[in-house]
Amino acid sequence: MPHVTRIKVRGYHLDLYGHVNNARYLEFLEEGRWSWVEERGDLAGFMKGGYGFSVVNININYRRPAFLGDELEILTSLKGLGNRSGVVRQVVRLAGTDTVVAEADVTFVVVSAQTGRAVPLDGEVRALLAGLEADRSGDSAES
Repeated sequence: MPHVTRIKVRGYHLDLYGHVNNARYLEFLEEGRWSWVEERGDLAGFMKGGYGFSVVNININYRRPAFLGDELEILTSLKGLGNRSGVVRQVVRLAGTDTVVAEADVTFVVVSAQTGRAVPLDGEVRALLAGLEADRSGDSAES
C-alpha cells in the first residue's frame, strides 16, 4: 500500500499560465518522500548511522495540469532495491480520484556522511530500509 501525502495547490505554486509550474512537482515529490521516510522508515537510525539519501535521477511524466485549489495526493512506494541504488515510484493524482497529474521514478543512493560516497545497500543499511521495503510496488531496481 503506497504512502499518501496530501498537498493543496496554492497561488505560489502557479506559473503565469495559471497551472502548477513543472518545477514545483519536484518539490511535491520531495515532500512525499520525506513524509514516507518519516512515517515508515528509520530516519533516526539513518541519522545515527551517519547515512543520508541522495537522489541521482528523476524520470517524471506530466499527464495533466493542476490548478489553484486542487487537492493532490502524492502516492509513494519503493519500486525496487539493487546493490547500490533504489527506485521510488511516485504518482501525483487529484485527491479522491484515479486522475493522474504526474508520475515519476526517483533513483536514489544512500550516502555516508563521513565519506560523502554512496554505500552498498546491504547489512546495516538494508536493515534500515526494511520499513520502506514493506511498501514495495514493483520489480527490483538496477544496481
